Amino acid sequence: MKGAGKGENKILVANVDGKFYAMRAICNHHGGPLDEGPFYEKEVTCPWHGSVWDVTTGKCTWFSEPLKDEPAYKVVVEGDTLFVEM
Repeated sequence: MKGAGKGENKILVANVDGKFYAMRAICNHHGGPLDEGPFYEKEVTCPWHGSVWDVTTGKCTWFSEPLKDEPAYKVVVEGDTLFVEM
């Protein structure tokens, strides 16, 4: 898992079972850095307040209150280069 970009445009790219996925790296709860949270299987946990996000869809899978989905982006692999379609 790796984060790239700045501010609202920061994205998280993760390899899940050999396929790459990308989503916004800023938690919409209070702006926590998702790319700095623990990653397990296909979920990342916000290090600030513990919301859990599915990196393959951008959906919040667990939190104490409903949260809007984070944008998820298509990743294209060409050779050794990853392109994220935003």
